[in-house]
Amino acid sequence: MPTILNSLLAFIAAIALLVAVHEFGHYAVARLFGVKVLRYSIGFGQVLWSRRAGADQTEYCLSAIPLGGYVKLLDERDCAVSFAERGRAFNRQPGSVRMAVLFAGPAFNLVFAVLAYTLMFMNGVPGIKPVIGAVDAGSVAARAGLREGDTIVAVGTQRVLTWESATLGMLDELLANGPIRLDVSEKIRDRSPAVRQVVLQTAGLESELTEPGQLFVKLGFKPWRPVPDAVIGELVAGGPAERAGMQSGDRVLAVDGIAVDNWAEWVEMIRARPGQRIEVELQRAEEELDLAVDVEAVDSDAGSIGRIGAAVLLSPGEFDSMRAEERYAPLEALQRATVRTWEMSALTLRMIWRMLVGDVSVKNISGPINIAQYAGYSASIGISAFLGFLAVVSISLGVLNLLPVPMLDGGQIVYTLAEQLKGSPLSERAQMIGQQVGIGLLLLLMSFAFYNDISRLLG
Repeated sequence: MPTILNSLLAFIAAIALLVAVHEFGHYAVARLFGVKVLRYSIGFGQVLWSRRAGADQTEYCLSAIPLGGYVKLLDERDCAVSFAERGRAFNRQPGSVRMAVLFAGPAFNLVFAVLAYTLMFMNGVPGIKPVIGAVDAGSVAARAGLREGDTIVAVGTQRVLTWESATLGMLDELLANGPIRLDVSEKIRDRSPAVRQVVLQTAGLESELTEPGQLFVKLGFKPWRPVPDAVIGELVAGGPAERAGMQSGDRVLAVDGIAVDNWAEWVEMIRARPGQRIEVELQRAEEELDLAVDVEAVDSDAGSIGRIGAAVLLSPGEFDSMRAEERYAPLEALQRATVRTWEMSALTLRMIWRMLVGDVSVKNISGPINIAQYAGYSASIGISAFLGFLAVVSISLGVLNLLPVPMLDGGQIVYTLAEQLKGSPLSERAQMIGQQVGIGLLLLLMSFAFYNDISRLLG
């Protein structure tokens, strides 16, 4: 598991990189059209390091607050500009040039996402096959005819190989005013898998289904997982299991006289007995033993549960049959990366719109704390997971900045379009009102984000 320090470092590295990409888009296109760049800063606030370079003596900075950045262009609205340099001022450029400079930041974020996804697909994306586990009686999944053991092979028109791609596809169907259409295969003895379509009716459930972690719960099924035998693996030093004399390799036969068939049953029995002493029957090599174990009581979201500090012993190849990997040659990886970036951009826009109209839970809004946790977690898993994380955040940054909200690139593009249609700049009052609305919306968004982060931390 990632430490707080690792999460913080991964978060800072990710945000600094993505902000640098975004601001470099503005910087590069401004330079392309001859607009003078005064400062290119990664971060806000106090300047920690700076260097001037180039014919324009542009100042390149690293600043104290690594949650953003900016490019400062020569502009008569901000400072006095000499007559000789007026032609290089941003405000003197044609509307098309100003819009190109504004659009470049978000565009570079989307291009970066394509590159990150391409590298991710070339490196290989490990995952779990999308096989259906237990289906709750009377649930949406049960009414649609989904059965335990079915394997999802397509969501809508998109073929899927892993639970990650299946989940993204299901959310996309849901936010496109689904039902969710699944093609599932069922292995029939002595025959090739038979494929049938299952339609999950989700009308009126969008808000519940889009709450974090609730998609499968509300649909009424679980992803299938192999159930290992009840064999003890690693023990927590000084934990109840070790104190009672348990050893790695012990097979649990019964608890308080009740037979134990697999690890899941063993875990449920322990969880149901917090603070109790239990009699455990074990098999160790050719010998059977009876041990008394004092179960520790631990607080959780579900109340007090039992724990003894013992992990499962997984045999080599235990989960091999369930593993899947998406790995492609460079050209196909680029194609799939482009499609994934487009799909994630559309999904982000749908999520935002459905949150605004109340169809999607605002609990999906994440702030810096949650993003930092994901950054650390993905970095600890491996390069493919971290590249996927960078791509998702880069898409979010690009799409959000294109929203028509004053203070964002999209809002400034709208101002420029209005100016082109009007034939003159908007009045200072109109711009001031727009800025106040933009600040209010951003503060509201930040409030939701921090509230959700704190709620998740507090459980």
